[in-house]
Amino acid sequence: MGDTTQIMLTMIAYMLVVIGIGFAFAKRANRSSDEYFLGGRTLGPWVTAMSAEASDMSGWLLMGLPGVAYWSGLADASWTAIGLAIGTYVNWLITSKRLRRYSIKAGNAITLPEFFSNRFHEKTPVVMTISALFILVFFTVYAASCLVTCGKLFSTLFGFDYVPMMIVGAVFVLVYTIIGGFLAESASDFMQAVVMICALLIILVTGTAAAGGLGAVLDNARSIPGFLEFFGAATPVTTAEGVQEAVNGVPQFGEAARYGVLDVLSPLAWGLGYFGMPQVLLRFMAIRSEHELTHSRRIATVWVLISLTVAVIIGFMGRALFPTGLTTASEAENIFILLSTHLLPPVLAGLVMAGILAATISSSDSYLLISASAFAKNIYQGLFHKTASDQRVLWVSRITLLAITGIAIIMALDENSVIFTIVSFAWAGFGATFGPLMLFSLFWKPTNRAGAIAGMIGGGGMVFVWNLLVRPLGGAWDVYELLPAFIFSSLCIVVVSLATGAPSREIQQEFDDVRAGR
Repeated sequence: MGDTTQIMLTMIAYMLVVIGIGFAFAKRANRSSDEYFLGGRTLGPWVTAMSAEASDMSGWLLMGLPGVAYWSGLADASWTAIGLAIGTYVNWLITSKRLRRYSIKAGNAITLPEFFSNRFHEKTPVVMTISALFILVFFTVYAASCLVTCGKLFSTLFGFDYVPMMIVGAVFVLVYTIIGGFLAESASDFMQAVVMICALLIILVTGTAAAGGLGAVLDNARSIPGFLEFFGAATPVTTAEGVQEAVNGVPQFGEAARYGVLDVLSPLAWGLGYFGMPQVLLRFMAIRSEHELTHSRRIATVWVLISLTVAVIIGFMGRALFPTGLTTASEAENIFILLSTHLLPPVLAGLVMAGILAATISSSDSYLLISASAFAKNIYQGLFHKTASDQRVLWVSRITLLAITGIAIIMALDENSVIFTIVSFAWAGFGATFGPLMLFSLFWKPTNRAGAIAGMIGGGGMVFVWNLLVRPLGGAWDVYELLPAFIFSSLCIVVVSLATGAPSREIQQEFDDVRAGR
């Protein structure tokens, strides 16, 4: 049996296990929309922590982040990882318990738009509708990044065309999500978080040995200008088509690029995104007891620190072992696949490749399910058919899943898409649209409905404006759009809330009750 066949069979076996988990939870998931979308708030601390981080990290952890480290060195990858690690810890520390308590107090909300709407006692669901629409937009972009990961994985491994492989991945994720709902998603995400970190550690150990030790990897990195600097970046010499040049098998680099304060703040700003990530915030709402969140925070933080650190090192290792193996920024995201297939026996390589598939599945099912709930629960039922039955809502959610997947497939048709770039835009969108509003809703009593609307529109709109119009100007304007959009959203919430009057006495009393733990 050929190596490729063994890898394929191992990955198919893994996918069958994931589908089995979906069927195991199918009956319970279909009892009600509460079970389907939030699992009846029954998650334990381990599943809460591991599923949150697996759904958060997605395929970019095993492909995007090592690809950045392989292409330009330490600075971009490490500052991004540091920002994410800090954001993870702080989000679990200050947001999780307050949100768990507040989501129950606010009409037992089971989706993020429903929480925001109930938090401000809406009679006309404007906040709910705006937040649901932003979720649909940004999660469709996010889902597209996952499909790009699937397409690159299967086409690189098996030599098939990118587009058919991307569509196969989309169909698999769609079927799995439709079957099992939130509980199946969370249970499989727990398993996939274990697979992801094991895959990273296996490649770390085997790659270090193949490269002649960690010292050899670092020596190679030091030989490249700017590659191993926190305040500099390597600059591959490329052709007009973006292909790195090589002379006698040696990849060519120019002078190290300068890395100033704004260059550091941009990747660090990734950490701000956590306060607005629906796939993480929903886990806070779904845990069975807020008192278990401390345990979850410790698990999540350790998992994130290990996985991010190893992912960056793998990028360095790949540059030492395969210096000219990947010659464009897009191809660089295949370094994890290249290392796995060259260093491991086929069955083990298949299990490691399942790590990438695990990362993709664990994220895309979350994105699709949350998007479907935003439309079915918050727009269809909340806005147009308030008396719609639970079964009708579930059917609408499944139709929505089909539509979103179709749009994501169209967005993912370009195989030269850079996963890291797609994810960064969607991450900024969620972080700026919902992050400030979440923090102000939980911790600033004067926040009112008008401020919430202004904050979401201002933050989400600024992501598009900064990314498309301002950032291309370069220089001091070349700042990751999440940072200015997050600040602008916060200002909108404060200014509009103060200008339009205090919230009602009932809303303020509810805020005080939650703050006091009542």
